[in-house]
Amino acid sequence: MPMAVLKSFLLVIFSLAITRTATAGDPNILTDFIVATNDTNPDGSFFTYKGFRTLYQHKPPSTLKVLKAGLAEFPALNGQSVSYAVLDYPAGSMNPPHTHPRSAELLFLVRGSLQVGFVDTTNKLFTQTLQAGDLFVFPKGLVHFQYNADPHKLALAISAFGSANAGTVSLPNTLFASGIDDNVLAISFKTDVTTIQALKAGLAPKP
Repeated sequence: MPMAVLKSFLLVIFSLAITRTATAGDPNILTDFIVATNDTNPDGSFFTYKGFRTLYQHKPPSTLKVLKAGLAEFPALNGQSVSYAVLDYPAGSMNPPHTHPRSAELLFLVRGSLQVGFVDTTNKLFTQTLQAGDLFVFPKGLVHFQYNADPHKLALAISAFGSANAGTVSLPNTLFASGIDDNVLAISFKTDVTTIQALKAGLAPKP
């Protein structure tokens, strides 16, 4: 094989390897699936999750309700690089700005309408108003939100993730309910400690 052809071939191979690494989600596994070490004979029930049945049993929530089917709730997802969440948005409710550090999110709006958006690494905001039947993708790791601006109607959405454990980092909680020093936050947001303390008080758990 001529040296020029060999170099081109190796360049393609290395490029594919880099692309694969950059787009990889959860680590690949060397078996069909992963079970607990004490489970030597799993059956169909291991691969079944029934936690979403409550969708048909509860009354409409008064605040945002998120039902998850991730690794913690559904151990059969271990190594499968997939998970789900069902989000119930009462009228006027919001899913505050947050990120998923280990996965993109593909949201399907089942009912109602939602205002959604994300901010990229250049601080450009991308927004859209979704109607039932629409899909919207939030790129991996970027800050995003969802808001049901309708004052009367509920909204229901299903989100798919390319990780069994996508993770959620809530910006309000991370910034104002994690113990970061008040002075650090006041300087960062060009405000005063009194304002920071008021924000922290608003996020404190209700007694």
